[in-house]
Amino acid sequence: MTEETPGFDEKPDVPSGATPDDAEPKAAPQEGAAPAGDASAQIAGLTAQLDQVRKALEERTADLQRLQAEFQNYRRRVERDRITVKEIAIANLLTELLPVLDDIGRAREHGELLGGFKSVAESLETVAAKMGLQQFGKEGEPFDPTIHEALMHSYAPDVTETTCVAILQPGYRFGERTIRPARVAVAEPQPGAQAVKAEDDGSEADDDKDNGPEEG
Repeated sequence: MTEETPGFDEKPDVPSGATPDDAEPKAAPQEGAAPAGDASAQIAGLTAQLDQVRKALEERTADLQRLQAEFQNYRRRVERDRITVKEIAIANLLTELLPVLDDIGRAREHGELLGGFKSVAESLETVAAKMGLQQFGKEGEPFDPTIHEALMHSYAPDVTETTCVAILQPGYRFGERTIRPARVAVAEPQPGAQAVKAEDDGSEADDDKDNGPEEG
């Protein structure tokens, strides 16, 4: 009877021609571990999805920016139209008041602007001025066909260009809009006056030259 030696385990029998490593049991593969090739494919797929999401985000951002720009343009256009409509309405109202202002002006010229009528007239003129109405047209200023309307024409020897010599009816503007041109009487230089004046100036210059100081 063979006695077992304490502290030593029996080794499995190793077939002849086999190495000791063959006798050791191999560890079973871990469950759930993906091969390296599958992990690379998953990363590539996630990267492609991320690129698609990023591209979609850029497109949506561009759409939002375009909508914001269109909305800002719409707001500016609406504000501009609102101001234009307001200016047209005010200009139409002031145009209707022009005959009244003309009557006030004629009454002032004839000394008939007295008492309560004077106070009402001045209040109306003040309100019209606050709304932006401006009167223009003065005697002696050069004639400008864009703001003047010539109702009378004459010649004058003392003018060098077409000049407004009388304001028959003042003009009015609202902002840059001319509501009514100033109706004026104009005078042009006398035909031939410029040539005569030039000849006279030349003769005077020659006389001065001839009558210059004599050299000693």
